[in-house]
Amino acid sequence: MTKKETTPRLTLVVPCYNEEPMLPTSARVLHDIMTRLITAQQITADSKILFVDDGSQDRTWGLITQLRHEDALFTGLKFSRNYGQEAALMAGMQVAHRYADLIITIDADLQDDPQLIFKMVAQAHAGFDIVYGVRNDRSTDTWFKRSTAEGFYWFMKKMGVELVPNHSDFRLMSRRAVAALMQFKESHPFIRGIIPQLGFPSTRLYYKRAPRQAGTSKYPLRKMIRFALDGLFSFSVAPIRAVLYAGIIICGGALAMLLWILIQHFRGMVVTGWSSIMLSLWFLGGFQLVAISIIGEYVGRSFTEAKHRPRFIIQTDTFTPAFTDTKSTVTEFHLDHQSIK
Repeated sequence: MTKKETTPRLTLVVPCYNEEPMLPTSARVLHDIMTRLITAQQITADSKILFVDDGSQDRTWGLITQLRHEDALFTGLKFSRNYGQEAALMAGMQVAHRYADLIITIDADLQDDPQLIFKMVAQAHAGFDIVYGVRNDRSTDTWFKRSTAEGFYWFMKKMGVELVPNHSDFRLMSRRAVAALMQFKESHPFIRGIIPQLGFPSTRLYYKRAPRQAGTSKYPLRKMIRFALDGLFSFSVAPIRAVLYAGIIICGGALAMLLWILIQHFRGMVVTGWSSIMLSLWFLGGFQLVAISIIGEYVGRSFTEAKHRPRFIIQTDTFTPAFTDTKSTVTEFHLDHQSIK
């Protein structure tokens, strides 16, 4: 760290949805990590852990409130209803970046290795604005989830979407990187696709993901499919082009079929029947429905964006008062970009 640097203020943003069974454990582990970083003077003493309650139906918010009363290190945001993990991440970063120099996002289940936070902070001191936590082992996943994940990254790459393979939402970002991210105003932002486009100095740290210790996964198959579609339709018009190319191929096939029918007619070998006609009608009808659905998906998303509705509504915020009530000043943490190799 250079002389012009000061100790950075860190905020851990932790999205939570029905995490009552896991939250006490997560809070204890994250509190220990933050305390050790503060003791080592790697971050300021007024750094925070920010839990974002995404409209939980259990006692998640009650536990967050209790933690806040027990230790000022803990803060929270409470949504008015469930908006989804992407919205929880954006809300946490949006609120935190006004006061924090560094922001780390991590899931409340702590399947992502929280001990990697120490290395992430060290990489920030080395000059990196973005530090990705990347899985190097998917052995804890089922065969189905592992196969679909690999297929997703392969397909998105073919569609021209730049992603960091095997990276979820475990990452560190500097204040200026988060400020740049906040300029993206999509109603349903695909964060994993946006961040690689920001262009700031970045690096990757690899880890093995642990099994969930308590609670259940908040990403069933239905949500995984919707998440994949959000990424595809947010960053690529390839599906529309695929429909165009398929239409051209089908038209070409129809012309070839017409030529073949004419030849057979002049040879007197035409066999009348309705099977081929019905098959063609069903095929073309199904293709048209698929084409209309794909185009409709883009039109629907344009309609949603045009309304400019808020991505989330915050009902309660105990993070901002932690700084405004004490009139804390924002630290100036300068990255040493010359140290990046």
